[in-house]
Amino acid sequence: MSVLTSNHVLPQMLNSDQSPPCHARRCDPLCLIPSAATMPFGNTHNKYKLNFKDEEEYPDLSKHNNHMAKCLTKEIYKQLRDKETPSGFTLDDVIQTGVDNPGHPFIMTVGCVVGDEESYDVFKALLDPVIQDRHGGYKPTDMHKTDLNHENLKGGDDLDPNYVLSSRVRTGRSIKGYTLPPPLQPWGAPCRGETFHHRLTGEFKGKYYPLKSMTDAEQQQLIDDHFLFDKPVSPLLLASGMARDWPDARGIWGGNMKEVFRRFCVGLQKIEEIFKQAGHPFSWNQHLGYILTCPSNLGTGLRGGVHVKLPHLSKHPKFEEILNRLRLQKRGTGGVDTEAVGAVFDISNADRLGSSEVEQVQLVVDGVKLMVEMEKKLEKGQAIDDMMPAQK
Repeated sequence: MSVLTSNHVLPQMLNSDQSPPCHARRCDPLCLIPSAATMPFGNTHNKYKLNFKDEEEYPDLSKHNNHMAKCLTKEIYKQLRDKETPSGFTLDDVIQTGVDNPGHPFIMTVGCVVGDEESYDVFKALLDPVIQDRHGGYKPTDMHKTDLNHENLKGGDDLDPNYVLSSRVRTGRSIKGYTLPPPLQPWGAPCRGETFHHRLTGEFKGKYYPLKSMTDAEQQQLIDDHFLFDKPVSPLLLASGMARDWPDARGIWGGNMKEVFRRFCVGLQKIEEIFKQAGHPFSWNQHLGYILTCPSNLGTGLRGGVHVKLPHLSKHPKFEEILNRLRLQKRGTGGVDTEAVGAVFDISNADRLGSSEVEQVQLVVDGVKLMVEMEKKLEKGQAIDDMMPAQK
């Protein structure tokens, strides 16, 4: 996942979702020239299941609360259960995390993942309605927009530092022709070639920190500073196979940063050009934008967020409504599944698909500005009814 924050440029991973981009081999995701991969075995387990009737294999989703459970009918299951992608990914692989995890205490989860780019075609009978349900009616005929021209962003350098503590923009990328994290197997030839960070110069030059060789103290410091992902313990990640072989092929690369979105756009394009020159472009198409493991991240894969102090507004009965109207979402200080510490929330864009990178970050900038002004009025004991935003 390429990650750029207000203090560091952090391409934690060039594949999505914190796992290496290669199937049936261990590979540093930052390598330019990966070795060839071979499938060590076929999906005999899935072929065996075809001996049973559709009704016997169809999962009981009556108590589930995720997008997959809403969309997977018995008819769709029957239609897709014998299908598999060239890498061997099956329908049961797609839905496993949603079957194992009926619901989530804070958000409605997607409930499915894909194992490769082809999954979006092979299992489109399920994934199209999941995408439409998750992304606000995004239809199979809709086309995604991409805009990495940072000059199109208005404002963002005038957020009140008394309330806005930090800003960051991050995204994920997958390398075309390689499988995504869930079907990864922990064997195979090591990667051969140089790592991309050696090719970046000037303001993008930094040091690569392989997670496997970090001390516990170094890891914890980077986690506390919000520059490093913690060990994956979420059942959603574990059930989907996206936490395999931790901590191999994980690391961060850092350097100072002044203008978050400018460096995000310019740096990301520089990294993509390096991969294109090596014959490994990012996975992208006009309909789904950048291809990632979880359908929730399709499109830009971008999350632009700020840490902002909102002690009064966060207690207001219309706080959730305000966020929904602004197309924003909140997380705790430490990210998803965490509480806000000192009324500091991580506020970010809710949308990924159908709008551009500039448009999504613009929503964050404009929305946070408005919420800070609301917070100031509430501090003075004033009402904010006249400041309620229209639905974006």
